Amino acid sequence: MNFTVTAEGKGEWGMFENIRLAFQGIWGHKLRSLLTMLGIIIGIASIITIVSTIKGTNEQIKENLIGSGNNVVTVRLMQDGYEIDMEYMGVPDGVAVMDEEDRLALEELDGVKEVSFYHIRNYTNSVYYVNTAFTGSLYGIDSHYFTVNDYQINYGRSFLEKDYEERRKVAVVDDKVSKQLFQGENPVGKTLEISGEPFTVVGVVSKNNTSSPTINSIEDYWMYADTSSGAVFVPDDCWPIICRYDEPQYVSVRAKSTDDMTVAGNNVAESLNSTKITNTACEYKADDLLKQAADIQELSAAANRQLIWIAGISLLVGGIGVMNIMMVSVTERTREIGLKKAIGARRRRILMQFLTEAAVLTSLGGLIGVVSGIVLARILSGVMGTPVAISVPACVIAVGFSMIIGIVFGLVPAVKASKLNPIEALRRE
Repeated sequence: MNFTVTAEGKGEWGMFENIRLAFQGIWGHKLRSLLTMLGIIIGIASIITIVSTIKGTNEQIKENLIGSGNNVVTVRLMQDGYEIDMEYMGVPDGVAVMDEEDRLALEELDGVKEVSFYHIRNYTNSVYYVNTAFTGSLYGIDSHYFTVNDYQINYGRSFLEKDYEERRKVAVVDDKVSKQLFQGENPVGKTLEISGEPFTVVGVVSKNNTSSPTINSIEDYWMYADTSSGAVFVPDDCWPIICRYDEPQYVSVRAKSTDDMTVAGNNVAESLNSTKITNTACEYKADDLLKQAADIQELSAAANRQLIWIAGISLLVGGIGVMNIMMVSVTERTREIGLKKAIGARRRRILMQFLTEAAVLTSLGGLIGVVSGIVLARILSGVMGTPVAISVPACVIAVGFSMIIGIVFGLVPAVKASKLNPIEALRRE
């Protein structure tokens, strides 16, 4: 087979030959090729580092605000745009109490995994232990609350079905109450006075660590940390004993995934508003933590986008450098081009050879830039404590973009090479 003819053909052998010649040319002028790729390398490395930092920061914000593995959305009862405090505002008219059938129906909604109903009093002064007032939150919960909200039993026990059926006056406290109110004593078996009624503590719970936000600084602490005084839980069937009347509940919704939180919360709120509310001043509304996270992420990413544009200038400079070195290459190889055209190489063959060389040069620079960017991102993460998350799509796009730069900026030299007159080219020294 005549190799020259095959090389200028339209098949894959011609492309492979062009790539081989490109690497041969790059290896033959190693220093010049490296300096040519430098702008591409710096630009790609900068972009990969910035994108990785942005992605890592965004994931950190999302994890801090929502909690890693915590897919719970709170659906609150609102009136005229404000959350209803039933301790001071009283029970609103036109809002029905929910039951087990409602809970099962809500769990059939899109994005919803599990649902729990609960009552709450914030900063109540109606809970005492040996004349010491508790000022945290008092909850009346159903049997699904601890599972939905990712609590674990530290010691003692959780509520039993008998506790609900017989309206036993029992309570479970969280680890904060255990430490603060009981001063390090084992609270199980102790008696709390809630609205003048004795409740026996049967267990201590705490949130699983997977649901806790990550605190890396004092700013993170004040933004994300739970600084509440703790919580006391009683069976929701005992809530009328404490409050003397039935109240509409709030809802905890565990979504199927973190990304389903908004959909799940909104679906539950819409369902409750259409079936449980006749008072137009009231509505159920879901907390949209994903929206809050997105707003914070947008603020942090705004400045970084400017950095990406600045890094993009390096790619432009690198592209101009590729064009310049390819023009030099055309001048140096004028006689070679003339010889190829004299023995039958077509314009398309010459054009593709130089375009391939430019694309290989910039793609190689892009690959080196990606590796450099990943290494630099890891170094910055270790030195500055900045979270990073390597974006595979960004790496692929970066290499592809560098190849496009080679093709675009290599087009002028390639066209110039393909248009050389073979006779004039052979005459040049």
